[in-house]
Amino acid sequence: MGQTAIIGGGVIGLGVAWELARRGERVTVFERDRVGAGASSAAAGMLCPMAELDFVEDELLALKRDSLARYPEFARALQALTDLDVQLRLEGTLSVAIDRDDAADLRRHYEHRRSLDLPVEWFSGAQVRAAEPALSPRIQAAIYVPGEGQVDNRLLVTALARAAYLAGVEIREGVEVQEILTNGGRVRGVRTSQDLPFEHVVLAAGAWSRRLGLPGFNPPVRPVRGEMIAVMMEPGDALGCVVRAPDCYLVPRADGRLLIGATSDEVGFDTRITAGGLFELLRGATETLPGVREFEVVETWAGLRPGTLDNDPILGHTAIRGLVAATGHYRNGILLLPATAHYISEAVLSGSDPDAIAGFGPRRFDR
Repeated sequence: MGQTAIIGGGVIGLGVAWELARRGERVTVFERDRVGAGASSAAAGMLCPMAELDFVEDELLALKRDSLARYPEFARALQALTDLDVQLRLEGTLSVAIDRDDAADLRRHYEHRRSLDLPVEWFSGAQVRAAEPALSPRIQAAIYVPGEGQVDNRLLVTALARAAYLAGVEIREGVEVQEILTNGGRVRGVRTSQDLPFEHVVLAAGAWSRRLGLPGFNPPVRPVRGEMIAVMMEPGDALGCVVRAPDCYLVPRADGRLLIGATSDEVGFDTRITAGGLFELLRGATETLPGVREFEVVETWAGLRPGTLDNDPILGHTAIRGLVAATGHYRNGILLLPATAHYISEAVLSGSDPDAIAGFGPRRFDR
C-alpha cells in the first residue's frame, strides 16, 4: 500500500505529510471528515510564543520560538508551490491591561520575560493608544512583542492540502481509521473498511487521538471547546496587530474581519455555541475595543482543542515500533506546525526522535 499512514487531516497531519513527501516518502492521509474540519479551521491563527508565555513552560517556549522562526520560509515554500498566500503577518503583539490589577499582573509577566532575555517592551497607556488609537482609553499599560503575529489558518489548510497533493500525497477524506494494526510490538497498518498495510503510522488526530489508543500507547488527549466570533471592523476602529486582553484576544484579518476568542470549556465533544460564551467574548472585546459594539457580526463557531494532562504536545515515537505521535497541541497547533512537520518527519525517517522534541515524547506519561 505505502510507507506512511497519517491519521488526521488537520494542519499537523497535512504538514507532516507534505514534509515527508518532499523527502521521498509515500504517504496516505486518512481524515474522518474533511481536511481541516476540526481545530485547524476553528483557530484564530495566532503566532505568539512570547505573548502567551506562562511561568512554567521554558522547554515549550524554545520549541514555539523555533517554529515561529521557521514560518517565513515555510509560508514562502507553500506559496511557491501552490500560488496561495497564507497571509503571514508579523507586526507584533500587544498584551494589554485594562485596570490597575491587570497592570500589576502584566508587570510580573513582563519582568519574567525580561529575565529570560526575551525581546519585550513595556508600553504606557499613552503609548498603547498611540500604537492602536481604537483601543479603550481605560487601558493602563501593555507588553509589546515585535516579530509575532498571525497567519490565516483557513487559507493555511487549503494551501497545505494542495501542497501535499502536488507532492504526491494521497488524501482520503471521509475515511475513518477504526484501529491501528500491530503485530509483535510493531505497527503493520491501519484498519478502515479494510486492513491496509503501512510501515509507519503517524497519529495526528487531535482531540480524537485517544479513540485510537492501544495497549502500550493510550494518549491522554481530551477535547477542550473554544468559541469564536468574527465581526467586520469599521475603518476608523480597525486594529493593526494582534491584541491580547485579560478576557479575550483580538485578531485583525487583512480582509477587515476581526476574530474574537478565548473561551475554554471542558465539555467533551460538544461543539455547540452558547449564549454565555458569546457574552463573555463580547464583554471582554468591548472593554478592550469599544467600537466592537457597532461592528457587524459575520460568523460564530466553536472548535475542539486537543489538550493533554500537562497541555504540552505529544511528539515522537511510542512504545510501539513504527507508531509516531504528533498530537495534543492544545492552543498551539498553528504556531507549532512548521517545527512539528520538520521534527516528526525526521523522527519517522531516522527511527529516532530529534533532541528538540525529546521532552515531549509520549512515554513521559508512563510514570
